[in-house]
Amino acid sequence: MPKILIVGGGYAGFYTAWKLEKHLRAGEAEVTMVDPLPYMTYQPFLPEVASGSIDPRHAVVAHRRHLKKTHIVTAKVTYINHAEKKATIQPPVGEAYDFEYDQIVITAGAVSRTFPIPGVADEAIGLKTIEEAVAIRDRMLHNFDLASQMPAGPERDRLLTVTVVGGGFAGIEVFAELRSFASDLLSQYTELTFDDVHFNLVEAAPRIMPEVSLETSHWVLKNLAERGAKVFLETQFSSCVDGNVELSDGTKFESDLIIWTAGVMATPQIVRNTDLEIEARGRLVTRPDLRLGTEDAPVEGAWGAGDVTAVPDLSGGGVGGMCVPNAQHAVRQGRLLAKNLVAVLRGEKPKDYFHKNMGAVAGLGIGIGVFQSGKFSMKGFLAWGAHRGYHGLAMPTWERKWRVIWGWWHNVWLGRDIVGLSATLTPRRAFEEFASRPKPPVEAAPEAPKAEAPKAEKPAKAEKPAKAEAAKAEKKADKAEAPAAK
Repeated sequence: MPKILIVGGGYAGFYTAWKLEKHLRAGEAEVTMVDPLPYMTYQPFLPEVASGSIDPRHAVVAHRRHLKKTHIVTAKVTYINHAEKKATIQPPVGEAYDFEYDQIVITAGAVSRTFPIPGVADEAIGLKTIEEAVAIRDRMLHNFDLASQMPAGPERDRLLTVTVVGGGFAGIEVFAELRSFASDLLSQYTELTFDDVHFNLVEAAPRIMPEVSLETSHWVLKNLAERGAKVFLETQFSSCVDGNVELSDGTKFESDLIIWTAGVMATPQIVRNTDLEIEARGRLVTRPDLRLGTEDAPVEGAWGAGDVTAVPDLSGGGVGGMCVPNAQHAVRQGRLLAKNLVAVLRGEKPKDYFHKNMGAVAGLGIGIGVFQSGKFSMKGFLAWGAHRGYHGLAMPTWERKWRVIWGWWHNVWLGRDIVGLSATLTPRRAFEEFASRPKPPVEAAPEAPKAEAPKAEKPAKAEKPAKAEAAKAEKKADKAEAPAAK
């Protein structure tokens, strides 16, 4: 039975495995998926997770619950030797081992791309994982708690200053969602005012959101300005050592929450540890039919999809002729890859990937959004409804769709969830603080050696008798003198 190895369980990997279960006949192939995490994260929901609009668990899809026929391995792939069709797998516990396969599907996704800017590695946080989104939400809630107990001053300003680097969809969405979240929090933190909270977005390009029209982009900028947010265009993020932000235009301010969304790159752990061909931007060279390799020389038994690959965009809309790294492409590529792989196993010809962009939707906070499809655009409440409708239905499996939609319905009546859970990072703190511990045994002090008295001091023992004899002699003398006195 052929062995299919899927490296990565994100959008493309999850959908590939999900559709392989549907298309493969019983006993036709054995599918194994390896990912360091036991779930797939629906990344378009991360801004809403960060702003308390979606429960973190509802934005992820458990691999084992929905991939019943796939062997799930929670581990890392550290090397791919396709010449020998072996992948090295490193589990969380134990030694690494080699896994032999017949077909490999590489869908390892991407990570945040950073630059050697002073302070970024120590102070900033990305927005690619559910863990990062939760950390952003908890940091903001924690900072509001601290700031509400402080007098006005530099330290309070630092705690209430949020900085986002990157003006693409991810950056603008989390920036606007957090601005909306902060406005809602002010009704609970009456010690703070609207003017106490500061939001800054830094973008090196002359505009934001290149996926939408210039008119829509300008509308978003105007809307953010009306909500008290400041956007720096054509400005470089120069430094943030110890939270002291410096921009290329000379602007300086302190910020306790710095979110980095300035681009992504293919997962280095995979593309740097394989004998497969890598293109100039660090992605796997991929054909339109999603097999790895070039048009003239496909690599037998190797497939790829999603952000880790450079898939030609046959619609002509991609940057540099390649599909842009986003959820739309990853999901659709995963679906087609499963069909193409099954076709090749059955001796049939695979189909090329062709997907024309259906448009773009973005949520900018409760009741505010933008929608762009070709020259048609919507702004405001209707666009926000389109954003939620599209992503609510795009969430894989009906079980997850209902959880997300039900949560939104609750928020209509109950509002956002403003409970911070940063204490869960140290769950044993209270237990350890008050836990009784056995007292350490007390060791008996060693006895001091008895010192011997020097021999020369022995006569001192007769001192008292000598004094007594002298006293008796004095008494006799007194008695003898007494008659003479008479």
